[in-house]
Amino acid sequence: MSRERKIRHYMDYSLFFAVIFLLLFGLIMVYSASSYESSLKFDDSSFYLRNQARATALGFLLMIVASRVDYHLFMKPALFFYLSSLALVLLVLTPLGVTRNGARRWLDIGISVQPAEAAKVGVILLFAAFLSKYGKKLTSTATGLFICMLAAGIPAAMVLFITSNLSSAIIIFGIAAVMIFVCSPKTLPFLLIGVLIVGAAALLVYLVMNGIIPEEVSYRMARIRAWLQPEAYASGTGYQTLQALYSIGSGGMFGKGLGQSTQKLGFVPEAQNDMIFSIICEELGLFGAVAVMMMFVILIWRFVVIANNAPDQFGAFLATGVMAHIAIQVILNIAVVTNTIPNTGITLPFISYGGTSILFLLFEIGLCLSVSRSIV
Repeated sequence: MSRERKIRHYMDYSLFFAVIFLLLFGLIMVYSASSYESSLKFDDSSFYLRNQARATALGFLLMIVASRVDYHLFMKPALFFYLSSLALVLLVLTPLGVTRNGARRWLDIGISVQPAEAAKVGVILLFAAFLSKYGKKLTSTATGLFICMLAAGIPAAMVLFITSNLSSAIIIFGIAAVMIFVCSPKTLPFLLIGVLIVGAAALLVYLVMNGIIPEEVSYRMARIRAWLQPEAYASGTGYQTLQALYSIGSGGMFGKGLGQSTQKLGFVPEAQNDMIFSIICEELGLFGAVAVMMMFVILIWRFVVIANNAPDQFGAFLATGVMAHIAIQVILNIAVVTNTIPNTGITLPFISYGGTSILFLLFEIGLCLSVSRSIV
């Protein structure tokens, strides 16, 4: 019995130390990417670094606490967390909502909070609880799948239309889709849906590029044109993408050296946020970029190990949801920076500047560590 008790207190240290590496690396890169802009705006080169360090320290503490708490305690109140996250999104419409860079996506409640991040956690908890309880009964029927899509579609639509945050809406829906796919006994419907989505996206691009849908309809249509012809929009919607590509191209194999980026000197907008991967490529080269991607691959691998060995389905679905969140966000961020997809504005997990993102991501990691501690 004592032997079993010892094993049950094991924590996945591979995941733990991979996250610590990414956090420390993220702090270094935030300082490197933001010091110039921080000096100009605040007369303090470490302004962004100090804010990120405080959020990281608080998030690390939250991760440790969550890892020590039995993850089953989050199962019954999962619906409450889900509904609370929706309420936070609605609060953006109140005087508590804050507009930055033309987008109203934040709440000022003493600290700045981005409700879309809470919605991601709410969806993970809700689907982990419901899928573990109802399982294939919920995903093997048309009615069940409709209920699942509705539960994912509501927060995604709210985030999209209330906060104008397309990337977070895609991630929220993507998290639910991956969790449902893992649970569902059928593969064909998901393949058909995937083909339909790709086909619809290709049709939209065709209609925009041929002027059938004018770019004036929405700024997102203009982004599609800028994605395919960034040089033609170099002074407008294509500017950030072009500067990021210049940054990536100038890094070469081993980069210019840490802190030696020239594109961060006012050329790449939001260098410490959405485009921090381009600064990594410029300063550390292809070698550094691949190393960062490999660290994320290690994270994904550890999530898979935890999900496969979890003592129950709730733990398995928690790990699956967190894996889907981080994997989708990393893929989208790198795809945007390299101009593989249109610019949607999304951060690189654990590395980009953003206190709310760090807090909720580390809470999710804490949940996965709690699941790993229960593996016998």
